[in-house]
Amino acid sequence: MLRAYKYRIYPTEEQKVLFAKTFGCCRFVYNWALNLKITAYKERKETLGNVYLTNLMKSELKAEHEWLSEVNSQSLQSALRNLDTACTNFFRNTKTVGFPRFKSRKDRQSFLCPQHCRVDSEKGTITIPKAKDIPAVLHRKFKGTVKTVTVSMTPSGKYFASVLVDTAIQELLTTPVENDTALGIDLGIKSLAICSDGRTFGNPKNLQRSLDRLKLFQKRLSRKQKGSANRNKARIKVARLQEHIADSRKDNLHKITRSLTHDSQVRTICMEDLNVKGMQRNHHLAQAVGDASFGMFLTLLEYKCKWYGVNLIKIDRFAPSSKTCGKCGCLYKGLKLSERSWTCPECGTHHDRDLNAACNIKEFGLKALPSERGKVKPVDCPLVDDRPRVLKSNGRKKQEKRGGTGISEAAKSLV
Repeated sequence: MLRAYKYRIYPTEEQKVLFAKTFGCCRFVYNWALNLKITAYKERKETLGNVYLTNLMKSELKAEHEWLSEVNSQSLQSALRNLDTACTNFFRNTKTVGFPRFKSRKDRQSFLCPQHCRVDSEKGTITIPKAKDIPAVLHRKFKGTVKTVTVSMTPSGKYFASVLVDTAIQELLTTPVENDTALGIDLGIKSLAICSDGRTFGNPKNLQRSLDRLKLFQKRLSRKQKGSANRNKARIKVARLQEHIADSRKDNLHKITRSLTHDSQVRTICMEDLNVKGMQRNHHLAQAVGDASFGMFLTLLEYKCKWYGVNLIKIDRFAPSSKTCGKCGCLYKGLKLSERSWTCPECGTHHDRDLNAACNIKEFGLKALPSERGKVKPVDCPLVDDRPRVLKSNGRKKQEKRGGTGISEAAKSLV
């Protein structure tokens, strides 16, 4: 299994100069190749491949700019491979992945070293081509073969090294899905995660707590003269505070996902397939949704479930988990977003909105038939076409008018 270990490094002044040159050269080559790709497609409708750009860089670009030979050539080739991967991902799914953008020297900088890298745990150093014995804080030891090392620098000036290691660790096999070892999770803003067994993980709201201080630092930055030393000091203060917010958020998410995947009583987790990008289009909730970071939570939970053999089942995002009574199955159509608790009009059961949703997510996930890890066939759980007519999207209504096959009919054909 491939695993990445990220360490803080403290390069010397000579090494910082080398890193700055490598950052700049990789950024220059990346932007040069992206510009060629855009120009070739606009003028000749031609797509330039990675091999062509690599040969062109070796034969022409390095001859014009001799300073490109001062850095590791494999790092420059890795920048071109990253651009090729970014373009491939964009054309594979244009709605989810954006088109590659030109790199700026003001953003996070990085370069990749694919060969001749070594980590010395006894000396506490990392060695890459043209930079030997870089002081590092190796807070986690590993066993395996070092594949690549990615050196990065944050906008505040901190240096990190991400070491990709081919370890001997194997993914644990998943166990059969059972009701007793299943857990439903409902994500929210007030509480980040509400579990069907009653556990609640709070949302620290890191951005909201530091928002006033961040506004103050950004106001001071805007009043500084561009290019001055005082403006650079103010910029570093803003960058450090933003990094503190991001690190606090990531630390909390790692703790929650580890607690969920390391619970011996939980071998199946049921989640909603949330459209986080669509949720952030609501300008009333965009900041709160971004601060909660639902997308990062799902990403961390997915790969940790693969590591530790936990089944992850995603249900339909349109399933009425909050509006369905968990006792009698009644669908309460009049439930508003502001109502955090409600009483079933048929059986009279009083529900907490989030806990009831988590229990329903668990039931919907167990009724589904998992074909693969992370994919379900929606057979018995509520589907898009089972919702009231007013909740259907315009695209679904147009498909029904054209006589297209609905999702529920396609699901029935799988049985």
